[in-house]
Amino acid sequence: MRAIRVASAALLGVTALTFTAPAAVASDGGNNNITSFGFSVQPSTIAAGGRVTLNVDGCGTDAKVSSGVFDTVTIPKGQPSATAMVDWDAKPGALYEVTFQCGSESGHTDLTIATGRPVNPTPVPVVPPVQRGVRAGVGGSIAGFDLKEIGIGAALILGSVGAAWHLSRRRTADDS
Repeated sequence: MRAIRVASAALLGVTALTFTAPAAVASDGGNNNITSFGFSVQPSTIAAGGRVTLNVDGCGTDAKVSSGVFDTVTIPKGQPSATAMVDWDAKPGALYEVTFQCGSESGHTDLTIATGRPVNPTPVPVVPPVQRGVRAGVGGSIAGFDLKEIGIGAALILGSVGAAWHLSRRRTADDS
């Protein structure tokens, strides 16, 4: 009996260790992506031919941004962002690495190419629908008014109420 308790405790300990191990060894694949400057790509998912905004924060020199899906862009010192146009031949569903270089430091982030291509790369203004209020009406309470159906329905209701009354009032031969 003692062996069962020891085995259960050992199994519980191994299970707890297994669940905590992934958090302890988690890393970004050996690429140290911690920099003294901030960077981002907005939006992080874009269709081929679309424009992305490349943001840099805290870079004391000109920042160079490069990727396999757009031409190298230079963000001048003091400027927070620049834009780049994604190549039209970018593979839909592909993940491209965008590298930000500030002085001797570099960091990277991912850019996903959405499936499909925009029909018109210029934004089209959206016109809100005109509010016309609620369309209230009879809603079928009178539409299809048929006396035959109403008469059959009334007869069924009266028949079931009459049968229920008759069965509840029926007396047996012993009650008299």
